[in-house]
Amino acid sequence: MSPSTLQTYSTVRGFFLSSAFWMVLGTSYGFTAALELAAPDLLGNISWLVFGRIRQVHTNLVMFGFVGSALLGGAHYLVPTLLRTSLYSERIGRACVWFWNLALASGVVTLSMGYTQNREYAELIWPIDLGVLFVLALVFYNLLQTLRQRRENLLYVSVWYVIGSVIFTFFSYFFGNAVWNPETGSITGMPDAILAWFYGHNILGFFFTPLAVALAYYIIPIVSRAPLYSHTLSLIGFWSILMMYSHIGTHHLLQAPAPTWLKVVAITGSVGMLVPVTTVLINLWLTMKGRLGNIHSDIGGKFVFAGTVWYLLTCLQGPLQSLPYVQQLTHFTNWVIAHAHMGVFGFAGMTALGGIYFILPRITGKPLYSEKLADLQYWLVLIGITGFFAVLTIAGLIQGNGWLNGETVYRLLPQIYLYMVVRASLGVLIVGGALIGLYNIFMTLRRAGGGGS
Repeated sequence: MSPSTLQTYSTVRGFFLSSAFWMVLGTSYGFTAALELAAPDLLGNISWLVFGRIRQVHTNLVMFGFVGSALLGGAHYLVPTLLRTSLYSERIGRACVWFWNLALASGVVTLSMGYTQNREYAELIWPIDLGVLFVLALVFYNLLQTLRQRRENLLYVSVWYVIGSVIFTFFSYFFGNAVWNPETGSITGMPDAILAWFYGHNILGFFFTPLAVALAYYIIPIVSRAPLYSHTLSLIGFWSILMMYSHIGTHHLLQAPAPTWLKVVAITGSVGMLVPVTTVLINLWLTMKGRLGNIHSDIGGKFVFAGTVWYLLTCLQGPLQSLPYVQQLTHFTNWVIAHAHMGVFGFAGMTALGGIYFILPRITGKPLYSEKLADLQYWLVLIGITGFFAVLTIAGLIQGNGWLNGETVYRLLPQIYLYMVVRASLGVLIVGGALIGLYNIFMTLRRAGGGGS
């Protein structure tokens, strides 16, 4: 592969390699946390290995390190390709890769040392928040300039999703982390809880979901060897998610003294999310109708298709558990943990991995180092995530039923202990899949002469 070609896709390669590395580290932290739930005294009382710190490192590395890096890498490939131009500035793109990784590495160190804002998905301290916002601003500028120099007038829906995602993620992150208040990264009282879940839900709805859907809209028609079923449906999905998603975070606070009108709006919006979700899935699945053989013969398409199935399951469960009657049973239990794994890892994670494996041969000019290893990773991750969903859902229902009947926490712990052991065992599959992915991606890039970023 020529040096000029390597230079052209250096940003994409950097984000993909970063994603593979953070997947290994993030899932390893998750496995360690799962071990501590099964054996709380296993690692003693070492401060940087206590569950509270490990859990925060795990969630941030999986969300922003593994999934976020892969989706940003995919975005830097999709936009120039669909606009029939080159990325405006690979130098800015590489700077984004380095600053993004610096923010993540700083997050690992500071969270391990106990420096945290201690808010769900917003634990990173103020200086790191500024770094994340700086990267998002650079990404937006780079992609906007790419858009301005395009040679394709038609803006395919994936471009809409990518640009929209970067804009709304920036503002969601800014307000959700209360960046104007650096001492705490929060405000006070009930408004802070509302703000926190405005951010907590929007980081999934405006960062992961649009970028993952953008990848799916790009990959599925190519792998299916069929045009997208409906461009109109794709735009309906885009605008409806924008209208529905931003205000549903308060459904996490139905038991709290949040304003009743806001709870009603949140529940209504949660149920209304069925509109953009079904629109996207109908569009994608009708595109691949009768062509599943093509999908499963391509490892990237195989991952993305699995992601669409998890998207369906996640977005059926989400509206269900937003209903007050259901939430009496599920809230504050492992059911919610199962739902989070299904959305972040099942939907966004599988789609992100599909994007990596689909795009890598196209930017290296050579096939993957090993299709068999990629397929093995697919099955390890799929079995692991399915197992997570099953055991955590069962454990959550046991917890919820016990609490509804007046059981205390200490009497319920022995009942869910076996499920925590199984959860930790399934983590071995996930970590194994991550290690395989890192090796396969690194060797693919190395063979093409582009192991670094």
